[in-house]
Amino acid sequence: MFSLIKSKLDALHALCKRHHVRALYLFGSATRDDFEPETSDLDFLVEFQPEVRVTFRMLDDVERELSELFERKVDLLTRSSIEQSPNFIRRRAILESMEPVYRAA
Repeated sequence: MFSLIKSKLDALHALCKRHHVRALYLFGSATRDDFEPETSDLDFLVEFQPEVRVTFRMLDDVERELSELFERKVDLLTRSSIEQSPNFIRRRAILESMEPVYRAA
């Protein structure tokens, strides 16, 4: 996990708990050598607690708060949307590169 995430880990965990996140993963350029600290966005994959009914507003709120926390653009996808994606190349690339940044106790 790189320093930008580590430096905000407490706030990130609080955000996840507040929004009933079961697990949050980082993927994309932030997990590779081509990440540009000044310009790259952050890509996250989220899993909510099973009892949570996920709404667009909830996803929008989490994405906005992550963007504010890390002071950069954030793209947020749900794990279920990726697992159900017909684009198997993208699905495999994301699922194989994702790194956990939060897991509920």
